[in-house]
Amino acid sequence: MLNFLRSKLSDTVYVQIWENRLKATNVESQECFDEKPLLAIATDDTGQESVSAIGNAAVQCNQPNMRIVNPFSHPRVLFSDFNVGEKMLQHVFSLLHKHSSLLKPAPIVVIHPMEKLEGGLTGIEDRAFRELAYGAGAREVHIHQGEPLSIQNFDISQVSEKETMPIKTNSGIADVIFYGVIIATAVYYAIKN
Repeated sequence: MLNFLRSKLSDTVYVQIWENRLKATNVESQECFDEKPLLAIATDDTGQESVSAIGNAAVQCNQPNMRIVNPFSHPRVLFSDFNVGEKMLQHVFSLLHKHSSLLKPAPIVVIHPMEKLEGGLTGIEDRAFRELAYGAGAREVHIHQGEPLSIQNFDISQVSEKETMPIKTNSGIADVIFYGVIIATAVYYAIKN
């Protein structure tokens, strides 16, 4: 029931990653986030960190208590900071999510690394990109290598994945409780009205 509910309330997001550009497109709504892959992280007096801005807006955040990070900038590979990359994708998924704000997005995600692919992705890079998307809230992840996919005629079977061991994720107890409360509330209001 939980997976059925999440599948009805989620979209497909096609994410193309360059070192200096992140383009994420909601396939169903055609809405697009196409900006620099930057995150401005503020640190308060107690040492707590929070996201202040993402994308091009992060460039404007130049204060002593902030640092600007590009999680996809590294001399050898297209991935340098897992935690910041995960936060970045969480925010992008939220921006592209058009359903109720009560439910966090759980999209089907197609990750397409666009550069630094000499020899193809290693198994470690493949798994890192998958874990990144799952950690950001994806319910299903595909890694595409090859020519860019057409958004207008998007078909998940177009994704050219090399064979990898699938990574299974389990819903955490917090998700189960959260969706249980949502379902119970919906049933309560349906009976009441």
